[in-house]
Amino acid sequence: MIPASGKTDPFVISRIREKDIESIIDWVEQNQQSFYTLGWSYLRNQLQMEELFYNAITKIHEELPRFKRKTSFEIWASSIFIQTCREFSKENQVQDSKRTEPRQDVFNALDKLKSEDKEAIAFTYLKGLSLEDSAHFLPVDVETVKERIFSGIQSFRTEMGYGSNFNGCMEYHQHYLDYLGRTLDRPQKVELEIHIYNCKDCQDDLASFQDAMLTLTGITEDFEVPSSVMDNVKVRLEKKEKRRQLKKKKRKNIGLAFAGVFALLLCTGFVTGSFSNLYYSWTEDNEELRTYLQHDLGERLNLEAESEGVHIKIKSVIADDVQTLVFYEITDMKKDNQYVLNSQDGVFVQNESEIMKREAYQRYSPPVNPTDIHDKENVYEGHMSLLPLKEDSGTIELRITRLQKFVDDPDHPGEFRPWSYEEPEFAHGEWTFKLPVKKHPSVVHKLYQDTEIEGIIVRFDKLTIAPTATLLQYRFKNDQPEKKRIEILNFDSIQAGDKRLESDLYGSSFVENPENMEWNTFQAHFDSGYGENLKGLSVRFGAIQMSVQEPKSIKLDASKAYPQTFEYLGSTISIDKVEIGFPTEIRISNRDLKNRKYDSLQFHVTGENEYDQMSMGMGSEGVVIDKHGNEYNPQELYFPFEEIEQPRFLQTVQSFELRNNETGEKVIPETLEIQGYNTTKYVDDTVKLEL
Repeated sequence: MIPASGKTDPFVISRIREKDIESIIDWVEQNQQSFYTLGWSYLRNQLQMEELFYNAITKIHEELPRFKRKTSFEIWASSIFIQTCREFSKENQVQDSKRTEPRQDVFNALDKLKSEDKEAIAFTYLKGLSLEDSAHFLPVDVETVKERIFSGIQSFRTEMGYGSNFNGCMEYHQHYLDYLGRTLDRPQKVELEIHIYNCKDCQDDLASFQDAMLTLTGITEDFEVPSSVMDNVKVRLEKKEKRRQLKKKKRKNIGLAFAGVFALLLCTGFVTGSFSNLYYSWTEDNEELRTYLQHDLGERLNLEAESEGVHIKIKSVIADDVQTLVFYEITDMKKDNQYVLNSQDGVFVQNESEIMKREAYQRYSPPVNPTDIHDKENVYEGHMSLLPLKEDSGTIELRITRLQKFVDDPDHPGEFRPWSYEEPEFAHGEWTFKLPVKKHPSVVHKLYQDTEIEGIIVRFDKLTIAPTATLLQYRFKNDQPEKKRIEILNFDSIQAGDKRLESDLYGSSFVENPENMEWNTFQAHFDSGYGENLKGLSVRFGAIQMSVQEPKSIKLDASKAYPQTFEYLGSTISIDKVEIGFPTEIRISNRDLKNRKYDSLQFHVTGENEYDQMSMGMGSEGVVIDKHGNEYNPQELYFPFEEIEQPRFLQTVQSFELRNNETGEKVIPETLEIQGYNTTKYVDDTVKLEL
C-alpha cells in the first residue's frame, strides 16, 4: 500500500513507476475522503465526480515518469487532482445531485464566496493542506492565503447565519488564524489571550470564527463517499489496462530484420562521411544534432511556422526503434520570453495511430536542458521525444497549440519550475508541420548471461544498439527462500571501448513478458553506443532497492507515558506518541541515520478487536542521502535530484491515523506489527557482456 498523506517515500514512487496503475488506485482510494470532498466543492454531480476521479488517476499515472521528487508525492499528485477539478469546473455547469449530501448548506455557502477565497478555504480545510502548500497551488504567498481565508470565513459566517461582520478590535483579527491553529508566537499569544479576556466583542468574534473553522474541518469526516464511485472508476481503468495489455501482446520484434542493413549503413557512413562531417561541424551549433547529422542519421528540415508572434523552426527529426527525436528552435518575436515544447501538453501527432507504435514505451526527458539555453533571451533550442515509427519511413503530421514558458531562476540557472507549485504560463497559437522522417534500424545482440546480485539471479537477455540510445533488457525472479525481493535494480553505466555510456535517470521501463510470467523483465536505457568499439563491453551496477521480510511485534499501551523505544535491526526506534481519539494518532521516528540498515519500515497496526475494519492514513518525513553519505532536503523547491549519485531516501518520521470505518468508534491500538523493511544497497559489481 502507498502512504496516504505527507511526504511519500520515493522508494514507493519508484515501485509505482516500474509496475502498474493499481498502486496509484490504492493510494487514491486511501485518500478518497478528502479528494471527494474537495471535488464536491467544484462539482455537484456523482457522474461528474466519477469522471473527475477517472481522469485524475489517469493523469497521475501518465505523468508519473515526470515526477522529479522535488516535492512530496502527495503534493504532486494533489496538484494534478486540483488542476483536473479546475478544468472540470470550467467545462461543466454545477448540477445538483440526486443524492442528499450531509451539510449541503456548507457547500451552498462556499459557492457564494469569491473564487480565490473559496479555493483557499477548500485547499486548507476540505483537503487538509498546510498553508504553505495552499500558497503554492494558488499561487500566492502564505500571508495572502491567510488574508483570503479570513475574508472567506467572514463571508462564510454570514451565509451560514453565524453573524455578520466582526465587531471586535481589528488589530487582533490577523492573529485569529494562527491562534486557533496553534502556530502563534508565544508573546503574541499571551497578549491576545489577555486582550480577549477583557474584550467581550473579541470573545464573540473568536468564538464565531472558531465555529466556522470547526464546521469546515469537520465536513470531510461527515462526508460519505459513495462506494460506487471508486468501483466504477476501477472497472473503467481495468478495461483500459486490458486493452493496453492486448496491444502489447501483438508486438513484433523487428530489430534483427534490420541488423544487416544497419551494419552496411555504419560501414558506408564512416568511409564516405568526411564531407558531411566537416560541413555540419561548420553549420550546426547543437552538438547532439550535429553528431547525428555527421553520421547521416538525419537531414536538415528547417521547417518554419509562426503564430501569435512566436516562431517555431523544426530543425531535424532523428528516428529509430526506440524513439523519434524532434529538434526545434523557438523564437519569441515580440518579447524576451523563452518557450519549450512539452510532448504531453499542447503537442499532437495528428496521425499518431497510423504512423507510430502507440504500445511502445514513451521516453521522457526534462523539458529544459541547461545546455540548450540560448545566449539570446528570446530563443530556446531543444528536443522532444515522440513514440517510434511503425514503418521504415513516413510523414509526421505535427500540430502544436501551446508552448510552455521557461521560467529561469537566478539562483538555479536552467531549472524548469515545476507546475505543481504554480500555474504555468503558456503561449497559445496554431503551428502545424509535416515532417518527413526515416527510421534507422537497430542492432540486437542476444546475450543469455546470468550473474548473481545479493543472492538473486539476474539474467541479461539482449543488448540493443540504436542510434539514439542503448537498451539492456534483463530479468530476475523474486522467489528466494530468505524472503527478500528486488524491487528496483539501477545501473551505473556501460563501458564500450574507451567510452562510458551513462545510464538514463528516466529510462528504466517494465517489459511485458507473457512467456515468462515468473520473471520480472525490465529495460535499462543508456547513452547511445552508436559507432563505438564494442570490444570489452561491460555493464556496471549502481544500486539495488530491496524489500526484506523481518517480522517483529511491539505491544502498544496508550496508558503508558510516551515516548517509548524498541530495537530493530540494530537501530533504536522511538514511538513518540499514541493518542486515542477520532482518529487515533501514532507517530514513530528514528533520526539516527548512521549505519542504519533500513530505508523505511513495512508495518500495520492491529486493534483490540481483531474484527475492526480500520483504515490507516500514513505520512512520512525523511532525508535523501547519496552514495557518499551527503544529505539533501527533499522538501526544498529546487531539490537537485538529477545531480545526486545513487539517491537513497531514509524515512525519519512515520505518522499515521487510525479510524474505524464500520462503527465509527475510537480505535484502541494493541500492537505494531512490522513485517519487514525496504533498503538500498550500493553494488559496484561489473559484468562483462559477451556479444
